[in-house]
Order: sequence, then C-alpha cells, then structure tokens
Amino acid sequence: MKKLLLSMFVFALPGLLASAQDITGTWQGTLAAGKGLRTVIKIAKNDGVLKSTFYSIDQGGQAIPVTKTTLDGSTLTLKIDSLDLVYTGKYSADANTIVGTSTQSGHELALTLTRATPETAWAIPEPPPKIPPMAKDADPSFEVATIKPTAPDAQGKFIRIQQRHFTTLNMSLGELISWAYGVHAKQVVGGPDWLDKDHFDISAQPDAEGMPSSEQWKSMVRKLLVERFGLKFHSDKRELAVYALVVAKDGPKIKKSDGDPNGGPSMFFRGPGMLPITNATMAEFAGLLQEVVLDRPVLDKTELTGKWTFVLKWMPSDSEFGGMGGKMAEAMKDQPDAPPGLFTAIQEEDGLKLEPARLPVDVMVVDHVEKPTAN
Repeated sequence: MKKLLLSMFVFALPGLLASAQDITGTWQGTLAAGKGLRTVIKIAKNDGVLKSTFYSIDQGGQAIPVTKTTLDGSTLTLKIDSLDLVYTGKYSADANTIVGTSTQSGHELALTLTRATPETAWAIPEPPPKIPPMAKDADPSFEVATIKPTAPDAQGKFIRIQQRHFTTLNMSLGELISWAYGVHAKQVVGGPDWLDKDHFDISAQPDAEGMPSSEQWKSMVRKLLVERFGLKFHSDKRELAVYALVVAKDGPKIKKSDGDPNGGPSMFFRGPGMLPITNATMAEFAGLLQEVVLDRPVLDKTELTGKWTFVLKWMPSDSEFGGMGGKMAEAMKDQPDAPPGLFTAIQEEDGLKLEPARLPVDVMVVDHVEKPTAN
C-alpha cells in the first residue's frame, strides 16, 4: 500500500511542482502569424494577485494591460479584453516553458513562451515621444497635402492619424465629407456621381506645432475639401430613418472614464465586431456607429454626460460595415462563445439600446464640387 501511495505521489509531482513554482518574471515567444510576431509577457504578483502586461514588440511595443491572469494548477490563462484575446498554456515542470495557444476573435495561433533572463530578454522598443497638444485656440491648416487617385487594385480603406501625419486610403469624397463634418453618408445629398464612385489617397501634415485634437484634425480636412475639391453646400433638414441611441430599461452598464477629461477618445476595432471604447462621450460613440458600422444615422438620445469606458462585442450582420459585415462574421460563427448581434449585445453587455425611428435630421446639400487640384 505504501509503494502504491508513493508511486501516485511521484506521478502527480510534475504538476505540483509547476503549480508551486513562481511564474512571475518575463516570458517571451514568437506568435505563429505570417512571418511571426515577437511577444513579451511580464507577470508580477501584487498582494498575492497575479498581474500581467503584454507587448507585441514587432507592432510598436506599447504596453497593453492584461485584464485577468490566472494560474490553475499548471494552466496559465491570460485574458486581454481590449484585444479580444485569450492565451491558454501549460506551465512546464521545470518552470521555464509555457506551451499554449493564443485565440483572438476566433482565430487560434500557437505560442510557446520561454522564461527570459537578463541576457536573453528581447529589447522592448521605446514608445514614441509624446507630442504636446496643440493650443486649443489654434486654427491649423495642412501645410502640405498630397491627393492622388487610389490605385485600381488597392485593398481596404482607412483614415489614419499617426503622430502628426494624416493619411487616407481608398476614400471617396462623400466618405471624407461624412468624416470631416460628423454626418452619416445619407445626410450628404446631391452632388455628381463621382462623389461616391471615385476614391482618393491623401497624405498631409499640419502647419502648427503640437498634436491636434480630433476637432482640429476635422477642421483641417474641411478646409482641404473647400480648397482642393471646391466644396460648396448649404444646410437643410429632412426626415430620415435613424437609430436613436438610448439607455435600456435596466440602466447603463458602462463605467465613467478615469482618463483625461480634456483628452480625446480611443475607439479602435480589434477585429470584426470587437470595439473597446475608452474616454468617449455618448455622442462620439454614436458618431462612430453611424460612420463605420450602421446603415443609417445614429442620434445620441441617452442624456448621459461625461466620458465613458466600455467594450462592445457582437456578431456583425450583412447590413453593417457597408455591407461587409456578413463576410467579417464568417470567422466568428464557429466560436463556442460567439456573441449575439449588435442590437442584443449592446443591451445585454452595456445597458444601451438602438431604437429604429424616423426623425428630422440635419443634412448637407452639395451645391458644387470638382475633381481635386493638382499637387
């Protein structure tokens, strides 16, 4: 009997050792994505609770807090809500290796982590220097702006702001007007056919010092539309089909932001139907929904003041993302925990609601535009 107990103890020993070892420290490995992405995870323990920080050093190396870190026996689980990412790995008996997979928006990739030493640790890139904000009373224009027709074989489209550099890819004039004036495409009426058919790439930088605010960026684009596209329009009001963003019956489930009250919002998609919102007003959130996701204007009727932080995760539909939502959702449909559609998710997760309505809405009536002037 003693021999049997001893053999059972020896059999269980590797798992016990792995659990007992200190998992804190720096771990690194290459995520099997294309050419590989070097990943660094730093794990610490504060008051007996594991805390982690994630770095993808080939994508800039910015520190991304891990939402939850757990060690159950020899199984390590890291959950990063802002990336819609979960890493699960087995901690080796010698405490030097974690073999696992990273799952992001339904896609699984292998990732083996090894414990780093001061000699083997990869250097984490220094974050770019923080640019001081542009003066609030500054009225900047673009110092230099290059506008070119988009190449016929261009893939995707975007408006991107990196540091003090503004770029677009494959954007129509109608889409630029919508972004610069904060209106839905259906609120831009009139104009020639090429307003929505022709697409342009833009590269530009401001002529004033400092980092422009969101409104200053949009002001510069509005000037560009007038100067280079000859935009002229007048305002009108028309009744349109809209979505009213309201608070659900049981109240909001979102948190007040603890970020800079004067700072801009952070609203970047981390995959199809995965949207972390940080430091944003309800009007800014509604503006993003109408600009990128939904097929009609979205009006903020929540009466929620201040700035908010929350996450919205849903299964896109065919009518969303300019008709591309169905294709975007293909990768999510086989997930065991696949989220519901937008209208259910926003209510269950965040205590908000999108109600269809017909309401009078401000519109821009285009009186004149022309093909952009040469650079």
